[in-house]
Amino acid sequence: MTQNNFHKETAYFASGCFWGTQYHLEKVKGVDSTHVGYMGGTLDNPSYPEVKTGTTGHMETVEVIFDPSQTSFEQLVRLYFETHDFTQVGGQGPDIGSQYRSVIFYCSEEQKAIAEEYISKLFGMGFKVATALEPAGKFWIGEDYHQHYYDKKGETPYCHIYRKIFHD
Repeated sequence: MTQNNFHKETAYFASGCFWGTQYHLEKVKGVDSTHVGYMGGTLDNPSYPEVKTGTTGHMETVEVIFDPSQTSFEQLVRLYFETHDFTQVGGQGPDIGSQYRSVIFYCSEEQKAIAEEYISKLFGMGFKVATALEPAGKFWIGEDYHQHYYDKKGETPYCHIYRKIFHD
């Protein structure tokens, strides 16, 4: 009998509208699946109309399930920072409100340390990083019509444009 050593890890990223974040992260080799949804608030099973009011405490969040033998949390963090304006406070682009904040919800102390390392690198490059680090809580999957939005529409994000920041 052969033993299967494959295991998956999970990461959670919020960076404004979850459609663009999902668009970029789901294309990484080694990412098994992504879902858009809500995290960080106090309301159980929130809906999009509730979250978009900014009163639930939830942020639009992307859940990324990945194979660490093919990609790493570090690679996902790098892409996350290279696909949104992590310096914007209180929103992202035209999406203003706490539900659009830049947040990495870490699932382990290792993920927290990697995220802290990259935030420190960005500060060292002269950026004023607004991204918060918070422990992951309950993830509430979003409505079906939000899942893989840009792929369904055959479009590309207008708010989440890739720009290379890290050159090492």
